[in-house]
Amino acid sequence: MDAVAEKYGHSIIYTDVLMGGASIDVHGIPLTDQAVADCQAADAVLMGSIGGNTSTSPWYQLPADRRPEAGLLKLRKSLCLFANLRPASLYQELKKACPLKDEVIKDGFDLMIMRELTGGLYFGERKTVEENGVWKAYDTLTYDENEIRRIAKRGFEIAKKRRKKVTSVDKANVLDSSRLWRKVVEEVAKEYPDVVLEHMLVDNCAMQLVKDPGQFDVILTENMFGDILSDEASMITGSIGMLPSASLNDTKFGLYEPSGGSAPDIAGQNIANPIATILSAAMMFRFSFDLDQEADAIERAVQQVLTEGYRTGDILSEGCKQVSTSQMGDLIAERI
Repeated sequence: MDAVAEKYGHSIIYTDVLMGGASIDVHGIPLTDQAVADCQAADAVLMGSIGGNTSTSPWYQLPADRRPEAGLLKLRKSLCLFANLRPASLYQELKKACPLKDEVIKDGFDLMIMRELTGGLYFGERKTVEENGVWKAYDTLTYDENEIRRIAKRGFEIAKKRRKKVTSVDKANVLDSSRLWRKVVEEVAKEYPDVVLEHMLVDNCAMQLVKDPGQFDVILTENMFGDILSDEASMITGSIGMLPSASLNDTKFGLYEPSGGSAPDIAGQNIANPIATILSAAMMFRFSFDLDQEADAIERAVQQVLTEGYRTGDILSEGCKQVSTSQMGDLIAERI
């Protein structure tokens, strides 16, 4: 970001905010009210991955509402970030890192997952109780038509600027929430006659992503389905370390973060792939700051570094040069 600011004459003011495990260690909770206020006062938020080893970290011995991920849910809700954009495309230089066969990849793919972010199962009422000597857990999946309509409109607007196709993913053969989802999406589709709408069940979509990813343009779906499908999509790009994301509200404000988790198994080793975070910064310049030229410069720099054969370990293939996290960041910054 400093390289972009220097080249294009911008001044960027940074405010560091603790969240997740880092906040728990200092404040005892995953997100403070002051942290939320600091984020609300900013033009955008660029966030690192959160969380730790769920089997060994003391953070995961805490009640659910005090674990690292609870901070992220609170932040999304506090900032009204209802629309999550997760692009997944295959760089030709990374075809060897893609787990799919060449006949499946064909000429590559370029899709956008539009995930509803503040409703559904993750935000519904939940409880664990003992009934007649047996423990039971309850999670509630709820959507209202207004929540569905606003994310559907975002999905169709994005599709208008791409290849004009929306694949709405649900589980309408089983879930009432999905049947309402499908009904509302069809109503919204009438406002966009130039965009093709198709419906697909989530289990079929999971299969189609590895069978023929090139068929997709915009995948529109609810919170949990989008969470799972976007991680799957990231792996067919070659590595989850390649997938950025943007979470937006009704204004230009957005939260930008890599789609993958924190990879606690390699923490502190300087070997993680930073490209997803760097591309998330590019999305921030594009969507929150309306600085398309600067976003293009970041994306071109990433492309150039990959073309020159530099790789972190997760996307390394024969004949390429392995570099560390910091080296990859420096190489990209030098080419902006």
